[in-house]
Amino acid sequence: MRYVVSIGSNEHRRANMRLARKRLSALFRDILFSREMETAPLYLHRTGPFSNQVACFHSDLHAEDVYACLKRIEHEAGRRPEDKHLEIVKLDIDLLMCGDNIIRPEDWTREYVQCGLKYLNIL
Repeated sequence: MRYVVSIGSNEHRRANMRLARKRLSALFRDILFSREMETAPLYLHRTGPFSNQVACFHSDLHAEDVYACLKRIEHEAGRRPEDKHLEIVKLDIDLLMCGDNIIRPEDWTREYVQCGLKYLNIL
């Protein structure tokens, strides 16, 4: 099954994005990454930029198992629930699409997602 994920960070961006790509590449051998884009924050108080990108891969794993893998990588990068109210995103990896099912339709309109999908020839 084909999966599409988004990856983002606003804290130690370079290192955390590199960690995400490394771990995802080890788990999903055919993974392809879009270009990394710098984006403005969606938050009110923390004004630093985000790094974002999209990736696509195939796996025989069920969506729940892929999701669990993504959350383990986030945890490895130091993501903690209590950071959310501080607007700190060390690493966020969201499952956007599983097969033909769009999981997070609200994210599809974001510019970096649209650019990433076009780069990966998904649109």
